[in-house]
Amino acid sequence: MTLLPLIRAHMAPVIVGFSVAVSACSRAPEPPQNPPELPPVSAEMPVSASAAASSVPDWTGKWTGPEGTWLEVKPLGGGFEVAIQNLDGVRTFPAAFQQGGLAFTRDGAEHIIRAGSGADTGMKWLADKTNCLIVMTGEGYCRG
Repeated sequence: MTLLPLIRAHMAPVIVGFSVAVSACSRAPEPPQNPPELPPVSAEMPVSASAAASSVPDWTGKWTGPEGTWLEVKPLGGGFEVAIQNLDGVRTFPAAFQQGGLAFTRDGAEHIIRAGSGADTGMKWLADKTNCLIVMTGEGYCRG
């Protein structure tokens, strides 16, 4: 009598169990049941006079980046317009004050412009600056 059929009979449940365990681990995680809702970014979002007066007016005007790039913030109705000059040209975006900065959408991605230092921009050209606006790490604009 050979042991091979006996080993196969006893190992089959182990192999099936292992296969189920491996496939369960390789599944994508379930998305959260109730993800937080964020309001859409729109130039029509209301901005309280106190929020606009205390947080954004000192951001209005032009901010310079490296290699001829710049960012300009202009009041626009109840919100703002952000113009960004990069190596491809100037693009403008409606923006609204929220979450401690100016929120806007560019190429389907939401960004919040926030204040920081040149070191916070992650850009060596701006590292010694102290008065900057940061769109994201690697994209910042400064004054002075």
